[in-house]
Amino acid sequence: MRNLDITTLRSFVAVAESGGVTRAAGFLHLTQSAVSMQLKRLEDLLGLDLFDRSGRTIALTASGEQLLVYARRMVALNDEVITRLTDQAYEGEITLGVPHDIVYPAIPRVLKQFHAAFPRVKVQLDSSYTRRLKAEFAKGACDIILTTETGIDAGGEQLCTKPLCWVGAPGGSAWRQRPLKLAFGRQCTFRPRVIERLDSAGIPWDVVVETESDRTIEATVSADLAVHTMIEGTEPPHLDRIEHGGALPDLPMHSINLYGAGGAANEVHDALVGFLRRAFQAADAVALRAVSGAV
Repeated sequence: MRNLDITTLRSFVAVAESGGVTRAAGFLHLTQSAVSMQLKRLEDLLGLDLFDRSGRTIALTASGEQLLVYARRMVALNDEVITRLTDQAYEGEITLGVPHDIVYPAIPRVLKQFHAAFPRVKVQLDSSYTRRLKAEFAKGACDIILTTETGIDAGGEQLCTKPLCWVGAPGGSAWRQRPLKLAFGRQCTFRPRVIERLDSAGIPWDVVVETESDRTIEATVSADLAVHTMIEGTEPPHLDRIEHGGALPDLPMHSINLYGAGGAANEVHDALVGFLRRAFQAADAVALRAVSGAV
């Protein structure tokens, strides 16, 4: 029976991802000859050529490409096991407040990344409205919060700025009806500005759903009984952005802000802040590239 060695696979992944033995050796803190010997042992074990060395730069063969998929998973699983069973450096709990409407799609990815880095630290996710989250943060009940606002208060950090968009049922026609039927949360900060835009455009409206439940809003809108507004890019897959062609007014920009980045500095806190920054700033950069490409 032949067994693959994780150290050797780690070197193989490093060479494949860095594009050369020299760079990989520096990353792994090994000599070039040690890395080269590991690669040769791996090829001898498998009886396969994993690298095409005919050109000026090293490249993977078809077998190497196939192995890379498995090697990444095996190295990651090894590291996860070691971390879970032996890492006791960080324990405790951190409370993160996030408005309902921006939990998806970014927050699940952030929580997954954070858990992989700090498996013994519990993240208590508090999903609510911006006004309540700011009040909880002021009381010290939340360590870090995100908000959706048109401005920003002292101590806040703007992560990105996005427009509101109209959302409705896929293939729906509720947006064509007058008065325009709206579904909103009672504490929704978007509502006054949306209504202001409708009034300025001379479009009659009627709030047919006013609730504390986002699920109630989504069910009503999915049934094509009303329309709703959300920050662009956060709409769930069962709702569609309405392409109204000017029949509805354009909506204002909103900022996604972060409060708590300047708190008591420690590695756990700073890591969560970093994951949040990257998640929302990366999404903003993708949106900007999309807009630029469309111009």
